[in-house]
Amino acid sequence: MSILDIPGDARRIFDVLAAGGVAIIPNDAGYALMGGSADAVRRIFVAKRRGSHKRNAMLCAIETQRELHVLDRRSQSMIEAITQDYDLTLGAVAPYRAEHPLMTRLDGDLLEGSTANGTVAMLLNAGTLFDEVCRLCREAVLPVFGSSANLSGTGPRFRVEDIQPEIRAVADVIVDYGLRKHHVYRRSATILRFGNGEVDCVRIGSCYELIADVLRRHFDVELPRDPGLDVNPSGHLQEFAFRKGTDAAS
Repeated sequence: MSILDIPGDARRIFDVLAAGGVAIIPNDAGYALMGGSADAVRRIFVAKRRGSHKRNAMLCAIETQRELHVLDRRSQSMIEAITQDYDLTLGAVAPYRAEHPLMTRLDGDLLEGSTANGTVAMLLNAGTLFDEVCRLCREAVLPVFGSSANLSGTGPRFRVEDIQPEIRAVADVIVDYGLRKHHVYRRSATILRFGNGEVDCVRIGSCYELIADVLRRHFDVELPRDPGLDVNPSGHLQEFAFRKGTDAAS
């Protein structure tokens, strides 16, 4: 018998998100601060003291990613290999279908704060509870966006007690599953940008060496070498890649 009530916890999270609230959610890469409305995401931005060049990531199941991202077969195969075959957490950035029901539900401010240069980022395969929340959101056609549960620039949080008080205060529900699986990396999820059969690294994060190995062996793709936490603690290689008007290839 499980000691975790994943269906019940997922329902509590979903109910808050569907009501326009903010939730602190555990996932394999750390704790995330998520919102299901434009007002909730604005509250998150203010609480985190987040820079205007930052973009939200969509909480997303692979089924939604397949529908929403516009990708060639090779690029989609890379995402599938990483998240489905090798069961690794990934932030995937790619062009999106503007006509998808999830995107048409976004108001102008939320759309601008969550997309850049015609792309949207999606957090994929981040744990059992995460997947159940994604399922509920998908069924309700509820777009949910957010980012790490921390003050911007201070690094991810892998325990609820390490989340700053001002971040905890903005949440309408906090689900505490203890120390998160990928805490040893001391970074958030790896973010890769896909398109036209190519991939580039936006942020080096958790499971990076495993993801790089998958892409090298199966797709002959070489990701940049990780310079290490001492040199690049955040892992960002393209900090301003999603600033409005920035060339996605720069």
